[in-house]
Amino acid sequence: QVQLVESGGGLVQPGGSLRLSCAASGFIFSTYVMRWYRQAPGKERELVATIARDGGSTDYAASVKGRFTISRVNANNTVFLQMNSLKPGDTSVYFCNAHRIWGTSLSSYWGQGTQVTVSS
Repeated sequence: QVQLVESGGGLVQPGGSLRLSCAASGFIFSTYVMRWYRQAPGKERELVATIARDGGSTDYAASVKGRFTISRVNANNTVFLQMNSLKPGDTSVYFCNAHRIWGTSLSSYWGQGTQVTVSS
């Protein structure tokens, strides 16, 4: 049974930090590209950060570059999103996603999301 379970969300003041975690199970984690997305009320889901299968490369949305860091520990089947200098505009539900293209087969799994609220 495939599972992605996010944790670490909460309420934080502007300028603060949070670290999100996503624990994966039920699939071969190290063969999947991992991504963090977010979705604010009334808005489309937005790609925030991507990390390669071996963690060797990362990519970020312009809105979070320099403030957020994605990382992964394949031995623990976990991906993280360190979020610093948080702004009210970062308020969203954050989702982790596992994505793999294997030949002609596409696999994509989603977690249930974790709420991040940035407010004073």
